[in-house]
Amino acid sequence: MLQDIRENSQGTIAKIIIGLLVVSLSIWGMDAIVGGFSGEPEVATVNGEDITERDFLRVVQLESQRRLGEMERPDPALLNEDQIRKDVLDQLIQEQVLIQDASAQGLSLNDADIDALITQMPQFQVDGQFNRDRFVASVRNLGMGVGEFREAMRKQYVVNQIRAGLMQSGLVADENAAQLLRIQNQTRSFRVLQVPASAVSDDVEVTDADIEAFYQENGSVFRQQEQVDAAYITLSLGSLAENIEITQDELEAYYKQRAGDLAREERRASHILVEAGDAEQAIGSIQERLKAGESFEDLAKEFSVDTVSAKEGGDLGFAGRGVYDEAFEEALFALDEGQVSDPVSTSFGVHLIRLDEVRRSEVPPLADLEQKLREELARERAATEFAEVRAELADSAYEADDLAGPAQELGLEIREANGITKDGGRAPFDHAGLVRQLFSEDVLEGGYNTELIDVGDNVSVVARVREYREAQQLALEDVRDDIRRTLEARKTQELLNERADAIIAGLEEGESLSTLSSGDWKSFEDQPRNASGLDPRVIQAAFSIKRPADGEPSYGSAMTHNGVEVVALDAVNEGDAETNDSDLGQLRSFLASLEGQREYAAYQQFLRNTAEVSRP
Repeated sequence: MLQDIRENSQGTIAKIIIGLLVVSLSIWGMDAIVGGFSGEPEVATVNGEDITERDFLRVVQLESQRRLGEMERPDPALLNEDQIRKDVLDQLIQEQVLIQDASAQGLSLNDADIDALITQMPQFQVDGQFNRDRFVASVRNLGMGVGEFREAMRKQYVVNQIRAGLMQSGLVADENAAQLLRIQNQTRSFRVLQVPASAVSDDVEVTDADIEAFYQENGSVFRQQEQVDAAYITLSLGSLAENIEITQDELEAYYKQRAGDLAREERRASHILVEAGDAEQAIGSIQERLKAGESFEDLAKEFSVDTVSAKEGGDLGFAGRGVYDEAFEEALFALDEGQVSDPVSTSFGVHLIRLDEVRRSEVPPLADLEQKLREELARERAATEFAEVRAELADSAYEADDLAGPAQELGLEIREANGITKDGGRAPFDHAGLVRQLFSEDVLEGGYNTELIDVGDNVSVVARVREYREAQQLALEDVRDDIRRTLEARKTQELLNERADAIIAGLEEGESLSTLSSGDWKSFEDQPRNASGLDPRVIQAAFSIKRPADGEPSYGSAMTHNGVEVVALDAVNEGDAETNDSDLGQLRSFLASLEGQREYAAYQQFLRNTAEVSRP
């Protein structure tokens, strides 16, 4: 904790410990410290085998990096470190149980098997060949030695063999799959009668006594979350840029420097695209025929799988940078007019590209770009200052007892925000990492500033708590209107359901619709489960009603946003499930896969339940 570090780093105990470490190192060296421990510390023991702290921390780091990679804007402050450590430890325990099971079954790989697997892995290859330097570098980036990586592969491979064997063992009877497909392909014919909310609105009444009773019965719902009022400093590159003055001479020099970029260049290209699988032979043939004098246009029409441009002889028209695939663009902008590229591979296939024409727009006058260029140049110069001020603010805020000192020192404004809950508040407290810091023990109880948190691109914030308010019960008068609306909605639904039940009961007794409702039926024939144009709740109700018997419809209802819908089911039309149907095969494979997954999950759980696990 920050508080502990601050308080203890200057304490007498800390000084004594540091002194002992210095003496030990100076007399006996590092081995005296490291060698003083017997073995590596463990975080758990599974059936007598340890999971070391070193392995645990490495996987925690990898998992943290993975979760950061999944974020649209990676921010370490958003990571829940406690949850990551818990998840990783559970994962390592489960893996250890599986590894021990594989070993007990006699599954193992020798060194030659491991070598064969490693040399075939694409991430360790350069130009299709195994590259030892890339292998070693990749393994080190994982925080592992080569030996550790090989051992991890040895264990995981045999575990994967067991997993694959169990998951592929799932079996599903053909008739079961066919029956499910018939149900899935089933259609239903039904009628719908709408009873709008307005039909019962005159009967909806909510009294003050109802409101008070609801408030008393649901008191926990009407509690205001704990809140803080905060002071904070925002540092942004944009605000720094606004204070940077750009002289006319500097602007003109920057304009001349940017002239090449401001004059947009567009290139007209033609291409011949062939599929990757047939590329080598097809491209070779095309190149030979080009050398023999055949036109690029004719060959594009004959060979190109880009049928749209092929009709125009491969013409793609004019385009600037940022339009094409990166490899395509790089090749195109390296060509001279009339030149044809070497084969270029992209995700679409393999291209031969010809540059047909280059055109450049004139540089706009400075007067048209003055404001834009001033802002660009100011932000460019502010970038260096932002990095420097950010570092100063981080240090100053960490050491200070308030925000006044750092703000005055760096010429920044202190702002205030009120009513921030653990769910956040208005910007910048819509950032989960900043809110988590604000409610941390050090900041909330210790009275310290938060760390400097990056809440956006080139925007950083440091904050502190001004006032804390505990969670409290909201007064009845503050929530009376909300409760009234809730009770009115509930009462409306109750009355609508009663009205729908009464209509259904009357229809089942043989009464005519005209005596029960002023509305009319609306018919829907042969509707599938995924029918469009109908409220999904109505479809769900139609497929939940029991089958009609003796030519008489079956009834049900569905509550919607506008009221209640009475549904009369007239017919159930069975779906098809031909044995040679590709849908049947796909469904059978899917069901077998699900069954295999269930069997593997049950097997994992059995091993976990029977394992002896201890945690220090």
